[in-house]
Amino acid sequence: MRRYVVATMAFFGFFTIYALRVNLSIAIVAMTENKTVVYENGTVTLEQEFPWDSVVQGYILSSFFYGYITTQLVGGWFAMRMGGKKLYGLGVAATAVLTLMTPLAANMGMFALIFLRILEGVFEGVTYPCIHAVWSHWAPPLERSRLATLAFTGSYAGTVVSMPACAILAELFGWPSIFYVFGIFGLFWYSLWVVLIAEKPSEDPLISDEELRYITQSLGDTNEKNIKYPWRSIVTSMPVWSIVVAHFSENWGFYTLLTQLPKYMKDILDFDLAKTGFMAALPYLAMSITLALSGQLADWFLVRGILNVTQVRKFFNCGAFIAQTVFMMGTAYATSTTVSVICLIMAVGLGAFAWAGFSVNHLDIAPQHASVLMGIGNTFATLPGIVSPILSGYVVTTPTKGEWQIVFFVTAGIYLFGCLFYWTFASGELQDWAKESETLKTRSAVNADNKGMTNEGFQHEL
Repeated sequence: MRRYVVATMAFFGFFTIYALRVNLSIAIVAMTENKTVVYENGTVTLEQEFPWDSVVQGYILSSFFYGYITTQLVGGWFAMRMGGKKLYGLGVAATAVLTLMTPLAANMGMFALIFLRILEGVFEGVTYPCIHAVWSHWAPPLERSRLATLAFTGSYAGTVVSMPACAILAELFGWPSIFYVFGIFGLFWYSLWVVLIAEKPSEDPLISDEELRYITQSLGDTNEKNIKYPWRSIVTSMPVWSIVVAHFSENWGFYTLLTQLPKYMKDILDFDLAKTGFMAALPYLAMSITLALSGQLADWFLVRGILNVTQVRKFFNCGAFIAQTVFMMGTAYATSTTVSVICLIMAVGLGAFAWAGFSVNHLDIAPQHASVLMGIGNTFATLPGIVSPILSGYVVTTPTKGEWQIVFFVTAGIYLFGCLFYWTFASGELQDWAKESETLKTRSAVNADNKGMTNEGFQHEL
């Protein structure tokens, strides 16, 4: 089925952008580690190739997000006009080209590297809003969870693969090889995306008549040319803000660990660089597995009529946040390396169930505006990527176990707040202000009769 080809290619797209994003977290460990240098006169000393302290490293690691935050809303708006498929591909390709230039920028100096990472963020910032524009054409309502989570799983699979791969590349060929290998891979993916994926099902020459009919009938009119955005209603909608707060909370924990976990494992758990890469990838391996499971399970509850959309989103999202709060506190108080690693794996892995909650909730409450809503949410959800590495850089200076406990305490508290806010205000129902056409109004009435489900004809087709 062609919609699953789209989801699979989107999976590898997110795989690529997260490999391009996380590579510096591993590379910077190699770039700043003390190395034994023997001079011609026999003097032996320890030197760093790049003598950056923890504060400077925090600014470098967060610089990506300075650019990333600027194109979230703009990316969602442009995606609905020029096409999500086109803009998504260009975002990945441009990031890949800039990644190939990273070693040159690093050797030019700290400010050149920061500027380049900001540019990477600008181009990668359009990708998440764009994918919701793609799903607005390709994802039938009863398959939104599984298609979206299949694609989003690529983010964590990319992290899983890139962390140990970056460590190995740094050990064998030097840290510059990290950026060359993944930059080339990104350009290869883009060439496949252009050839294999169409903007809409109606433009896909390989789609079957049956699948085309099923998608178009289940989605109704998805023509975006005459969309008018009810901005006042959007910014005053509590279901929208519940998604924003949940996304912010999940990203705080994710970006904290994404940028700081290699350092924590090296400084506190005393792993060498190669082992750090493998161990830091384990939590994301758990998440990549559970994320695909969460989407299937969420849609199963909907198809069986066991839970309505609102209940599925709340149970999955808040259950994940509670689990993350518990295990993040467990990490803070862990007394052994084994317990610390297990708690981190559980905290990140169980967090995958939240993505069957907030991450597809935009499509429930306002499918015609989903890419713009994702852009708004991801704008706020990018702030943790800016603030968290800098905050960690100021807190963790010695480094000591007590300093890292502060980092974990803050993360646990944010998870808990996100859980309470989402449970109170989230909804899975099409909002009144999102009813752009009679087609959408009709589908909304059917959804209400079926507790958030699509009509019976579409269920029978499944």
